[in-house]
Amino acid sequence: MPGDGVPGDAIDYPQMIAAVDRVEPVPRRIRATLAGAVILDTTRALYVWEWPGYPQFYVPIADVAADHLVDERHPQRLKRGMTQRYGLRVGDVERPKAVRVFTDATLAGLTGTARFEWDALDSWFEEDEEVFVHPRNPYTRVDALRSTRHVRVELEGAVLADSSSPVLVFETGLPTRYYFNRTEVNFDHLVLTDTVTACPYKGKTSGYWSARVGDALHADLAWVYDFPTRQLLPIAGLLSFYNERVDVVVDGNLRARPKTHFFK
Repeated sequence: MPGDGVPGDAIDYPQMIAAVDRVEPVPRRIRATLAGAVILDTTRALYVWEWPGYPQFYVPIADVAADHLVDERHPQRLKRGMTQRYGLRVGDVERPKAVRVFTDATLAGLTGTARFEWDALDSWFEEDEEVFVHPRNPYTRVDALRSTRHVRVELEGAVLADSSSPVLVFETGLPTRYYFNRTEVNFDHLVLTDTVTACPYKGKTSGYWSARVGDALHADLAWVYDFPTRQLLPIAGLLSFYNERVDVVVDGNLRARPKTHFFK
């Protein structure tokens, strides 16, 4: 979070937005697989912002493996034009309603492109790096920087973490996240859970912890990425906390709890 917060003066962090229906070329090779088969492989994908925040991939139908498409004979007019719906089949694996091909689009450049349901495919890749949840917004920046600032995390008077060597993660549209070495975390208050989440920019989490303070259990307050994406390697194995739900003191200054789309 930029600057020193003042208790009660919380900053509201809205999701970053772009103009709906904005279309841009994707400069990266995009691939996706299902049951071990490559379903699409293209260097001609388009970013299309269907809603603010992040885009979707639209792929030329010529770059889609036609032998895995199942014509569901379901034409439909959508906001962006006429489409034909297809399912996917790879051996015994079937994914109905997986893709819509635009046969007559209202946006320039979209006719002849395919828009896949993200979860209909097993894996997505930008170049050779796997991408999770949804395409990355090309205008979002994420940096992990080592620091010597003194950061302490508290909850209802209990100290959960204390460090003079944290890693700070700055992500467009989100408050600063503080990552701690495990030796700087008080696990006496933490309870491991089964929660797993994924982030397009950081990867898939390896663990979550709830915090027990007194008789209260605060669910899923902390997380770790043991194998983050290449850009976020400095946070590998380190724990971070939702500063929307704990008290963070930086260099002796209590930061206000931010407001984000995660917790309103």
